[in-house]
Amino acid sequence: MDAARKPTDKPHKRRQAALLGLAFDADDGQKRITRGPNFLLAGGSQETHGLMQETAIKINERLNREGKQLADVSVRELRDIVDPRLTAYPPQPRPS
Repeated sequence: MDAARKPTDKPHKRRQAALLGLAFDADDGQKRITRGPNFLLAGGSQETHGLMQETAIKINERLNREGKQLADVSVRELRDIVDPRLTAYPPQPRPS
């Protein structure tokens, strides 16, 4: 055993991260779930779920191009990766 390492020392674990997307606007009775390497998307109308899928895929494509993992980016960096149109404005209220 390495003299510098005590038996009680825990090995350093790599940080983990995942995206969780939830939507509640489905009114067609469908249950939509999509799993990816670092994301889980659940619920939503067909349109909303599709938007969540597209966003998660684009985030992963950008991270791959930059040689990064989701666990390695800060919240600010993740915001910069996400399409600014999605984060620049508050959600629109639903019509009554």
